[in-house]
Amino acid sequence: MRTVEKQIKISGVGIHSGLPVNMVIKPSKKYGIFFRRTDIKASDLIMARYDNVGETKMRNTTIGSVHGAHVQTIEHLMAALFLSGIDSAIVEIDGPETPILDGSAAEFYSKISAVAQPVGAFTRRVIVKRTVIARAHEILRELPFLTRMKIYFFNIVSGRRSNGFVKLSPNGGKTLDVRATLVYPEKIIGTQTFEYSFDGSKKSVANFVKNISRARTFGKYSEWEYLKARGMGRGADATNVIALNDAGDGTLNSVIWPDEFVRHKIIDVIGDMATSGGFVCGCVESYKGSHAMNNLVLKKLFSDPANYDIVESRQKRA
Repeated sequence: MRTVEKQIKISGVGIHSGLPVNMVIKPSKKYGIFFRRTDIKASDLIMARYDNVGETKMRNTTIGSVHGAHVQTIEHLMAALFLSGIDSAIVEIDGPETPILDGSAAEFYSKISAVAQPVGAFTRRVIVKRTVIARAHEILRELPFLTRMKIYFFNIVSGRRSNGFVKLSPNGGKTLDVRATLVYPEKIIGTQTFEYSFDGSKKSVANFVKNISRARTFGKYSEWEYLKARGMGRGADATNVIALNDAGDGTLNSVIWPDEFVRHKIIDVIGDMATSGGFVCGCVESYKGSHAMNNLVLKKLFSDPANYDIVESRQKRA
């Protein structure tokens, strides 16, 4: 196992509540990433694993019980922990969501990697042996009828289609290869594709830090105001969200790269794959993907032992 060498304190605001949140990442002797809600008396550890994901509908990944102890928006933190090679830690947090910081994984990675040794052999590798695929329509059919109808009419008005998928397939068992594609009717996004490969080397980590880690979450300004009026997105502002204008042909704040939108999807995929409990070695193709599809594809992968192999490292970890 590999954990952080000392405590890491991170503070900010929750993107939905807009309230201050304080988080401490602590060393652990227990394999896996666990959260503990310090604002809930006698809170049990909340395991950050795919089969403990309780909610993905709010455009994020939430672990734990939605109506009990849970933590929202863990994907950026999970990506940073994974890229730092950390597979063992306890995250104490005094609210229901991680701090959004600047909307990317950059600050999380900077703080974690500062107290972590260079990435070495991972404790557990999940080798994808057979292709599994999760499709948007599988997610939609599990939603209440009225919700499905709202999405149907929204797609008609916006020009979007619910034909996305996330596919996991074998690739030789040594790397996590991610190919993400976005297709938006908004001109500022349009169709964007980005690829990234992680093999645990310093070079692949440096590539992530330089070209992906700073990519921020995004959304339309009108949707942003809609969420705030309903008690969500209250922590979102121009410092942590790329806000598209209503015409969809520009943004209200500057972008780092023209394709920053799809680069952020790479962060989301890596963070969600990290809930597998190991280093997923396979090819992930995300076409108009979502957190819900990322979670479903992991559930499908682990539903049949013939789909994967688990390889445990014999190397002694720090």
